[in-house]
Amino acid sequence: MKAISLPRFGGPDAFAPIEIDTPVAGAGEVLVRVHATSINPLDYQVRRGDYADLVPLPAITGHDVSGVVEAVGSGVSAFKPGDAVWYTPQIFGGPGSYAEYHVASEAIVGRKPEGLTHLEAASLTLVGGTVWEALFTRAGLRLGESILVHGAAGGVGHIAVQAAKATGAYVFATASADDADFVRGLGADVVIDYRTEDYVEVVNRETGGAGVNVVLDTIGGDTLERSAHVLAQLGRIVSIVDIATPQNLIEAWGRNASYHFVFTRQNRGKLDELAALIARGQLQPHIGKVFPLDGIADAHALLERPRNGLRGKVGISLVDEAASGRT
Repeated sequence: MKAISLPRFGGPDAFAPIEIDTPVAGAGEVLVRVHATSINPLDYQVRRGDYADLVPLPAITGHDVSGVVEAVGSGVSAFKPGDAVWYTPQIFGGPGSYAEYHVASEAIVGRKPEGLTHLEAASLTLVGGTVWEALFTRAGLRLGESILVHGAAGGVGHIAVQAAKATGAYVFATASADDADFVRGLGADVVIDYRTEDYVEVVNRETGGAGVNVVLDTIGGDTLERSAHVLAQLGRIVSIVDIATPQNLIEAWGRNASYHFVFTRQNRGKLDELAALIARGQLQPHIGKVFPLDGIADAHALLERPRNGLRGKVGISLVDEAASGRT
């Protein structure tokens, strides 16, 4: 099969195409023909060596799969050949999704939502699971609460806005002026232009100083540190970004706040919850750009570029959508 290997850590040019044997499904595993995958910040962080101790080289990386079951191993009961599935490969647990075939444990695989193409589904597995864990498992976002989503036009942010609205939350969102209409279309109640407005001033003005119940940080740095200034009492800050410096704990302490740092874990349950939102028309992933498998380097370079103008995710297509369809 064709695959994209990472023989060394470095820039986008570190990747190399290879031909290797197609893997075989073992006990409790499924072999999947990968129709689509996508690019996440985690992918370029792995590529450049941020997690070098956890990624033996050479490696096949990638963290999203949507495809069709080719074969099943002994003991598999939930799936059969021909089933359309989606999942996030076990992070740091073996080969990733930049290949024509992938083997995964039955336990982390879900049935692909019928309303999504493979490209759409592959754009959602990691970011969707991250959003679900961040907002609901960790922050406990509830009906009637308010939330500030940083980076609302991005891969995680545009899913978070929709998921929060589906829960009945009031959503503040930061984005550029160019993305404001897009973010409002996702359901955001107040869109703040991060280039010309101070989100702390806007949120406190709009809430009469009460603040928001939850902040989802996808930016880090100063954005994460200042987020404590918009928290309500007993507020929760959830960040998906590695931190390099201490945060504003004095301000958070005064508001009885809690911090959660999320590195998502794989399981079928989160995929099923996301599928329910999709079936109800409350969640739709957006793909800003699509590349072929041999365009992985260009896809990485685009996503890694600051202020790249992307809305949503960067997708990688391995099978013609016209052939795979919305199955």
